[in-house]
Amino acid sequence: MEEIRLNFNKLVYARYVERCPKAEPFFDPEEETTPAKKRVQKTLEEVLSLEQKIVNMATLSDPERFSEIPYSMEDASNANECPRNAVSGAKRKHGAFDVDEDADSEVLWRTNFEKFRFCLKKKFCADRKKPKLKVGTRPIWESFFEANLTDKDTDSVTSSINGILERLGQKEGGASMTLDQITGVLEDLDCSTSADDPEAFTFDLRKMVEECRNEEIESLVKKKYGQEAFTIFRLLVTQGCPVETDQIIDTTILDKQIVHSTLYKLWKDDYIDTEKIDSAPGTGYAQFFVWRAKNTFREQFIDNLYHAALNLRQMVNFIAELLLEGSKDETKLRNRKNILILALTRHDDSLMLFHDFCK
Repeated sequence: MEEIRLNFNKLVYARYVERCPKAEPFFDPEEETTPAKKRVQKTLEEVLSLEQKIVNMATLSDPERFSEIPYSMEDASNANECPRNAVSGAKRKHGAFDVDEDADSEVLWRTNFEKFRFCLKKKFCADRKKPKLKVGTRPIWESFFEANLTDKDTDSVTSSINGILERLGQKEGGASMTLDQITGVLEDLDCSTSADDPEAFTFDLRKMVEECRNEEIESLVKKKYGQEAFTIFRLLVTQGCPVETDQIIDTTILDKQIVHSTLYKLWKDDYIDTEKIDSAPGTGYAQFFVWRAKNTFREQFIDNLYHAALNLRQMVNFIAELLLEGSKDETKLRNRKNILILALTRHDDSLMLFHDFCK
């Protein structure tokens, strides 16, 4: 039992496990409502406010959420035989069980999904950038994530320079790196220092997740429409504002005819939007067009992912039925099934990137 308690407390200390909120929080709505208000029909906002108050009453503070199971220095059987009044009447020794008024109530535990989501987000961002790193910078990047100080802010990673040096010294070739080399690499990797703690570096996870989302969409545009469309679409997404046709031609250095045809394809499939604007007098043009990436292009991309995942799942189920019927081309069908399952897994990763990481 002590070994189980020890291992369980390690999970609690690491915040992978937490105590559940109060099952029956005490809240008296009559105290919050006057007799005059009772006669008035409650609005939706008042109902939501009441629900929020109940949730707040049930929510535990961080010390309560991650309160470990107390240790017993004595044998469990001896502790159970000891009368409760004897324990409460005497001064408790260090390490003895803490007995309170709620000792008879069962403590419920649950997985802390916020912690797991944060760890997955860190792992995703660390792995996503590794292929793009220069030679010798990968150990610094890994050490930065391993030395994370706190996980209260799930949108950023903050690591002290001492923690980075400690973990870097455990990696091959890390001990020979100078402090100037390490700080230079961290700055190149968009890790910034704060005025509150100049000895710590912070990396914005949300910013990188947004970049990865745009890369996913841009890769689909590239596969579907080609390199020219990829270049134009990335320009519009990066600008974040209407861009004139001539400016697109000058910036991308593409042929005018190719730009016009590509813009038309993207506009027809609702990836971009266009607007006709009257030019100022004396410019030589009566009207010109501006283009912008639509606000709904991300929702459209997710919708395409869902449709593709559904089609892949139906194809996998169809092949599974053929295998159960004993088809002659069993080896060929199994290979095709494995390829489809890999593609389905890739779609799951993309959907996770667009949903779970945004919380």
